[in-house]
Amino acid sequence: MKYPKEYLDEIKNRLKVSTVVSKVVSLKKRGKEYVGLSPFKNEKTPSFTVNDEKEFYHCFATSEHGNIFDFVMRTQNLRFGEAVKLLANLAGMQPYIFSKQDEEREKKWKIYSSIFNIYVDFYHNELIKNEKYFFVRDYLKDRSLDKDLVKKFKIGYIEKNPNFFEKLKKDFKIEDLLETGLFYLDEKKKIYVERFKGRLIFPINNISGQPIALGGRIIEKSDFLAKYINSPETLFFKKGSNLYNLDSARKLSNKLDDVFLVEGYMDVIGLNKNKIENAVANLGTSLTDKQIFSLNQFYNNIVICFDGDESGYKAALRAAENSLKDLKPEKQILFLFLPDKEDPDSFVNKNGKDYFIDFSNKNKISIHKFIFNHYNKEAENNPSSMAIFEKKLRSLANSIKDSYIKKYVLEYFLEKISELTPHTNHNKKNYYYKNTKSLETTKKHFNESKFLSGVELKEFSLIYLILNNLDLIKENIHLIENIKLFTEVNKQIFEKIILNLKTSEKLSIKNLDIDDQLIDKIIKFAPIKHILKNKSNSDYQILELLDDVRRDLNNYDLELRIQELESRFSKDLSETTFNELKELKKKQNIN
Repeated sequence: MKYPKEYLDEIKNRLKVSTVVSKVVSLKKRGKEYVGLSPFKNEKTPSFTVNDEKEFYHCFATSEHGNIFDFVMRTQNLRFGEAVKLLANLAGMQPYIFSKQDEEREKKWKIYSSIFNIYVDFYHNELIKNEKYFFVRDYLKDRSLDKDLVKKFKIGYIEKNPNFFEKLKKDFKIEDLLETGLFYLDEKKKIYVERFKGRLIFPINNISGQPIALGGRIIEKSDFLAKYINSPETLFFKKGSNLYNLDSARKLSNKLDDVFLVEGYMDVIGLNKNKIENAVANLGTSLTDKQIFSLNQFYNNIVICFDGDESGYKAALRAAENSLKDLKPEKQILFLFLPDKEDPDSFVNKNGKDYFIDFSNKNKISIHKFIFNHYNKEAENNPSSMAIFEKKLRSLANSIKDSYIKKYVLEYFLEKISELTPHTNHNKKNYYYKNTKSLETTKKHFNESKFLSGVELKEFSLIYLILNNLDLIKENIHLIENIKLFTEVNKQIFEKIILNLKTSEKLSIKNLDIDDQLIDKIIKFAPIKHILKNKSNSDYQILELLDDVRRDLNNYDLELRIQELESRFSKDLSETTFNELKELKKKQNIN
């Protein structure tokens, strides 16, 4: 039995060709395309190209050409069905299970799609051509929406007393018309009603660009009608699985890292009018896992930009708490807050594209900082409130699925809390105590923390673990002998510690001959102390944490070496460099 075209299109639209190919071929961006060494032939000069926009790869050396299914079948020696299963899994989709209902579903989709296309085309053409709708066109002009934008988004208008249902029922069953959600039966009057009558309509497309639902907006003031309504959920439309304009915005992901997630159709259209086309809108629901997953398939950074009022802020907070768990190391979720009473549409129309982009670059804030700042404002300076504050942040951090992100977000939260509670005694019995510093010294140390890099903090954690567990580390010195450090001062401290562990019988921090200020700096800023605070500190747990830090430093080293080789490969395109790069990336995946 054949896979439904809808299912295959969904896979193709969720996965860029470059995403699939890059798992086998090291690709380098060149204009609109990617180039690399052919996977089908040994070569030194790249002849293999990938074009995400046109959704194909081509090898000039062998004339191999095709889409993602062809590539997986050819490179992994799979049959078509096996390739579909593999790629569906990569796209985050459920495997397709054939049943007796499949043929019926495919028929339903063809009818559903046909009704929607006819409906959208009819009311779009009415808005464009019908003279009696001049007042709607005037409304759109007042909103600065010209004819080109109306055509681009296929905006339509449905009059208050339409009769299109009567025409459609000549060609389609009433049951099929009702299943689209475009119509409903008025039980009292026993008549079929068009759900979006008297409204502008905005087609909501699936990722393939086919209309599957509508958004509707009234254009006259009304005390009893909702300003916006959306289609009800149907067999082919789920609000939490779709995003307005994603079918168009995804095509820009080759050129741009950011996608703007806004609240409304008019926000998306307003941004587009100002040449900001990488914008999508959720559909009147809280942000869902599936929507985050869809955006992450195409973009590295999701910038959530809701209205600059109280309801917009609350929606942003819900989005932050719902999406924090889906953070990934290579992806970011950021928040952009506009001035009060502004929405993306009004703000960009007032200030233009350049100002909007510059404002975004200067003011967007990462998800974990937004969450911390929000709950920090709510907390009061008393033990009970601070306990609730910390408990909430721990709970949110622990919801994160990725273990690495979870660790660093938790460290960030706890480090920020420790800055708020400088007099709290977090030290355990083995910790090295220093005399209380003067105010000036404290300020100096605080300012120093702003300039510490991630790798320095990781090195601090390593040294901190060793200093507080000298006897245990001496017994397991083989675990740290080959760890590579990157900052000169920490490297010197580490070498002295290794030498002391190997040569001295009496182990003590004071015998290390290391400047007290350096030791104090490590104790103050080592992020791992907050993790140790909540563990029983058994030997096993200490060694487990030590191994985590070792692995992180090793991965940092691998990343530096990979960047160096990628830079070299972009210049020499040498097969030797390429093979070295592949080996390092394999090690990186293992780690």
